[in-house]
Amino acid sequence: MSSIDQNLRELNKIQDLQQRSHWMNDLHPLGKLLISVIYIFLTASFGGYDIAPLILMAIYLVFTFLMGDLSLKEGLYRMRLILPLVMFVGIFNPFFDTKTVLYIGSIPVSGGVISMITLIIKGLYCVLAAYALIATTSIDDICYALRCLKVPKIIVIVIMLIYRYFDVMAQEAARITTAYRLRAPSQKGIHYKAWGTLVGQWLLRSMDRAEMVYESMLLRGFKGEFSFNNKKVTPFDIIYPLIWATILIIIRCRILL
Repeated sequence: MSSIDQNLRELNKIQDLQQRSHWMNDLHPLGKLLISVIYIFLTASFGGYDIAPLILMAIYLVFTFLMGDLSLKEGLYRMRLILPLVMFVGIFNPFFDTKTVLYIGSIPVSGGVISMITLIIKGLYCVLAAYALIATTSIDDICYALRCLKVPKIIVIVIMLIYRYFDVMAQEAARITTAYRLRAPSQKGIHYKAWGTLVGQWLLRSMDRAEMVYESMLLRGFKGEFSFNNKKVTPFDIIYPLIWATILIIIRCRILL
């Protein structure tokens, strides 16, 4: 299976998670979006040496992945392209901050090592929180929540169309690579001399498909803004984010006192 086909399968799996019947999927998207933003903001606000209290912030992720029937292994795998960047952020800290701040037995540990581990944990938490939101909330619901927050409609439309055109462009890329392999069965990969031509064809074919999709949207009454179904707000939709916001703020404020 090619990497393009594999990525399409993973995208379909995420969409299946978004469309499943589960109480966490049925929560109001505005509450889930707000609590995810609050969690990421509070996690990123920890100091470079606050590794011990930072571990307490994992309580939200543990609850979300367990109660949401989400796989941590699959979450890490699907975010594999971002995780190396997260690991790379603080990799040079041990070379700049060499002052010893504690000892593990007789082994000195510098402040750079502590801050590097803290940055990695914060990055990992933020990535998993974003994945939990994506896995339990469809792109339509996320865009609806953004409109509830009065985000300009042009930004919401761009986000929605980019997400939806991933599938269109990936399908066109799969067709082009399949056609190339059929014409060069003994060749491993795509020759570098054909890269420019194939990318140009991919862009033109994707633009043609996008034009047909846009014309279909106009025929169905599209006038510059998508119509979202209003979500009914239940008491639990309010209580759930409030409880988690309170818990997370309490954990964070214990460091400030």
